[in-house]
Amino acid sequence: MSFLDKIGFGKLKEGLNKTKDNLIGKVNRLVNARGVIDDEFLEELEEIFISSDLGMDTAELLITRIKERAVTDKYIDQKELNELINSEIRKVFYETTSEFKSFDFGLKQTPFVIIVVGVNGVGKTTSIGKLANNFKKAGKSVLIGSADTFRAAANDQLDIWAKRADVEIIQSKSTSDPASVAFDTVNSAVSKGTDVVIIDTAGRLHNKSHLMEELKKIKRVIQKVIPEAPHETFIVIDATTGQNGLNQALEFSKALDGLTGIILTKLDGTAKGGIVLKINKEMKLPVRFIGVGEQIDDLQVFDSKSFTEALFEK
Repeated sequence: MSFLDKIGFGKLKEGLNKTKDNLIGKVNRLVNARGVIDDEFLEELEEIFISSDLGMDTAELLITRIKERAVTDKYIDQKELNELINSEIRKVFYETTSEFKSFDFGLKQTPFVIIVVGVNGVGKTTSIGKLANNFKKAGKSVLIGSADTFRAAANDQLDIWAKRADVEIIQSKSTSDPASVAFDTVNSAVSKGTDVVIIDTAGRLHNKSHLMEELKKIKRVIQKVIPEAPHETFIVIDATTGQNGLNQALEFSKALDGLTGIILTKLDGTAKGGIVLKINKEMKLPVRFIGVGEQIDDLQVFDSKSFTEALFEK
């Protein structure tokens, strides 16, 4: 692991401290208190899994696997029981995968167009700035389209993030039509030969139909320039919102004929990091990136192996 990789892993580990204590810490304490698998133990264990936002399906799967392992593998003391349970938790986290391994994306086509959606307050504008910064560091040219024309503050904030990331941004003071801004951004990217386009959208409520229609229009006008676009549609979800975040993803997915991935923010502020499993299992939608802090380099490509190691490393 390189020095820079170690810095990133350290931030991930620190960001998952609350989840680690809520999940692994509680499991350890339960094993130390009881030390034997019986119905009462399994019931309490399942409650720990559910309270960590792993989701009912994953919790039930884990309980089934642990019961089977306890019969086949046996265990002679609390230490072995703890290792048995933790190894099954590791397995379910390892099974949560994302196809992205780095920020170069191995772009097959340029401009590579990404639409970013989400409700207000989830960290969408911040995530776009961090995404742009990472692409720039990976050697890609980036153009941001500020298609959130409803809030002047959002445009100002995105402009600040674009400057920090040292990337170009297209904003419009003369139009309140988000689709027009998106169209101009993609046109400009084509003419300049830009590698990556990131389109910001208004932080809309997922249950407001007229705002969801605006998203569909943005998608249509982009496709007039690049028929295959957008190549990715990411929804930003606040990890602290639990089930509500899943509901948002479902509604946006319906409006846009599917999403391609999730940017999960504020993982450092929640004890329920298990939501990555819940999202992956219930929506069949990969978590692509995770936010583990406030700094511009605190957005990381989600890698299940690193995530799991950070969760378990002492």
